[in-house]
Amino acid sequence: MLTTVLAEGETLIKNAAMEPEIVDLQNMLNRMGAKITGAGSNEIKIVGVKKLKDVSYTIMPDRIEAGTLLCAAAITGGKIRLKNLKPEHLTPIIHKLRDTGCVLDVKKDEITLTAPKKLKNVEIKTMPYPGFPTDMQSIFASILTTAKGTSIIIENIFENRYKYANELRKMGAKITQEGKMCVIKGTRKLYGATVEATDLRGGVCLVLAGLTAKGKTIVNNAKYILRGYEDLDKKLQSLGAKIELKDLEK
Repeated sequence: MLTTVLAEGETLIKNAAMEPEIVDLQNMLNRMGAKITGAGSNEIKIVGVKKLKDVSYTIMPDRIEAGTLLCAAAITGGKIRLKNLKPEHLTPIIHKLRDTGCVLDVKKDEITLTAPKKLKNVEIKTMPYPGFPTDMQSIFASILTTAKGTSIIIENIFENRYKYANELRKMGAKITQEGKMCVIKGTRKLYGATVEATDLRGGVCLVLAGLTAKGKTIVNNAKYILRGYEDLDKKLQSLGAKIELKDLEK
């Protein structure tokens, strides 16, 4: 879309991603003078224009950050109220959190989550939007490490997305993975350890595990996490977490 918006002629993108972020990008570019239709479907049509104009535009709320904060409350047995979000973008996340035993009060632009003392096991299959998002897969794996019973995750979008599993095992999690499938046997408690973030979402899953683990957890390579979360440490501190961001390498 970005490449062809100023290209001469007409471009057709087939098998396009359908996430709401694509629709938001289309809306912004069209406000700037682009001619784009079809975002939100699997076919997007772009008619090139000669130039774009300046606009002021408010981007959509971050659905993955919202899901992460909901899971932070879930793994710690807490309660959280999130405002300024679009619940319709979080439908599969809401369903799975309810399956774990969390109580969610969903309003127009607000969600309140109350977690049980012990989460229940669930089965998750990542799928293209509007299915369960692959970006929430590792985050749910984290909260399921201390859930009752055995949970199963099947990753259908990206290969090699279980790098975090070995790090969670350092904290006492019982995780095995083979190919697309990850099996998590809930344990009573996690324990603080020094672990390595190898990517954005895998890194934040370790942060969530550290919130509930006994003792101190150090997550190295926090630079990966900060790529996708603004002031995550401050937001978690406001919820009562004892978390500190150390100086990062430039």
